[in-house]
This record gives sequence, structure tokens and C-alpha cells, in this order.
Amino acid sequence: MGNILIVTELKDGAIREASYELVSFAQKIGGDIKSLVIGSGVAGEAESFAKKGGGTVYVADDASLANYNVDGYAAAIRAGIDASGADVVLISNTPSGWDVAPRIAAALDVAFVSDAFDFQDGAYIRRIFNGKLDARVKVEGDKAIVSVQPGALAAFDGSSEGSTEALTVDTSGARAKFIEVKVAESKGVDLTKASVIVSGGRGVGDPEKFTEVIQPLADALGGAMGASRPVVDAGWLPHQYQVGSSGQVVTPKLYIACGISGAIQHLVGMKGSNFIIAINKDPDAPIFEVAQLGVVADLFEIVPALTAAVAAAKG
Repeated sequence: MGNILIVTELKDGAIREASYELVSFAQKIGGDIKSLVIGSGVAGEAESFAKKGGGTVYVADDASLANYNVDGYAAAIRAGIDASGADVVLISNTPSGWDVAPRIAAALDVAFVSDAFDFQDGAYIRRIFNGKLDARVKVEGDKAIVSVQPGALAAFDGSSEGSTEALTVDTSGARAKFIEVKVAESKGVDLTKASVIVSGGRGVGDPEKFTEVIQPLADALGGAMGASRPVVDAGWLPHQYQVGSSGQVVTPKLYIACGISGAIQHLVGMKGSNFIIAINKDPDAPIFEVAQLGVVADLFEIVPALTAAVAAAKG
């Protein structure tokens, strides 16, 4: 498949887990894996990534790249592509990835595949129509920019021989510069910090049932309430409750999915949970594929009984 360039992403100065997932994705494609680390003071992270599957890691280390801005990062990625001779560029399908990936594809006039979650027989696999169908995408020619769904594959956790090379990036032509980050006032619970999450889907039936059925179980367990995307899209709950690739990616000790069928974007957001219980009337619901315990039953019978049992156990 030629050369593959992984564009890593950092959070709080460390390379994100999703970037190690890109290593696994690159290995499925096959080819010579190289990587790019962009930021300021990132030499240590680049060396670490080189030893964990990143291959030759190009380091775009510059004060002007300390914080994300699309012009600067696009320039760095273009420089990384030139240095590596990359045919395929892998970028995590995150907010910054959504921003920069299509810009690079358009500038280079190459194919762009968004939100891929697998690679099989020369084709990129992505979900369409809210996860109802899988699309197999083959690109014309050898070159492509591909954004990869976080959580689609397990992160590479092995070791390998690698090296780093400094990469000079000219950001003088950037039309925008980073000024500051303002954190929006938090509304509702931060699901990423919850050790127990009880989530409801369309099977809950109506918004009032979340207050009457789902929230009491979450309260009894000392946890938080979550929801699937269709619930949020319907306006039943605000977006901060959404679990999934377009909401919050969570890894609680216990995740209870009530009336959630298990579209891929939801599974990506919660399948890293330590223990998953799924309650659904449909025995063929995809959610059961990731659950350690599955209950095929009416949630309106099971959840209140479970809430009562938890309350009784707590005295």
C-alpha cells in the first residue's frame, strides 16, 4: 500500500489514545508506517510514539504550533506528507480532524474518506445513515486522506523500533493564530468522570420516562444518567447526556444500556467500559455483542425492580 503517515493528536501535552488506534488501523492497511507529531515541546512524546508502532516520527516542534489552528496544522501535515512520501494519511475523526483533513485532501486533490472504522480487502469501511448501513469505499489511485473513528480498533500496545526526525514547518502564511481557550460553563454531569452510567435509548419511549425510570436507577447506584444519539436528536435530553462518537466517550466501571439497540457511534462511545449490562427486548440488538451481561426483557419491568433491589441492598 506504500507509505502511511499517521497524524497524531495531543491532549494536555500527551498523545491521545486515538493516535495509538491509528497504528492498529495502519497495520490493517499494510505498508511502511510513519508518523507526525505536531506541537511545542513534544520531542519526548514523539520518541515514545516511535517506540510504540509509530515508525519514523517527524517532529514539527514550534511555538506557533503549541495550540491547534487549522492553517498551522495544515502546513505541518503538508510538510509531513512531503517528508514521508505518504500515499495514505490517517487522522483521527475528532473535531480538529474534521477541520483539517478535508482541507488537506482538497489542497492535494486526492480522495477523502471520512469516519472509517475498518479496512478490508482494499476498501475502507464506514457507517452511513446513522449506522444502519456499512459502506465499502475504494479510492481511485494510491493516495487518500482518511479520518478514522476513535474507538473503532484497539490501540496498539506493543513495542517497536522507531526513530524521530525534526521537521521544519513554515507557518508564516497562516491567516489565523491562536489567542486563548475559554472553557464553557459546565451544564449537567461530566460523564467522562462517572464510575457508573445508566443510559437510555429510544426504547425508553418518551422523555418523562427518563426521569421516572432511568434517573432513579442511576441515583440508586450513585452514578450518572446518559443517553443515545436518537434521544438527544429528538430533544428528550440535552447534548451533554449523549454517549457516542459525536457525544462523550466514556469508560465507567459499570455501564447499563436500557432500550439502546447499539448503533456503531454509540458502541464506540461506551464499549471501553469495564462491565456492560444491556437490557433490550430485541435479542438480536447489536448492543448484546459488547455486553458482558444481556437481559432480553421489557426495561420497564427490569429497571424499576433493579432500582428497588439496589435500594434494599443499601439498607
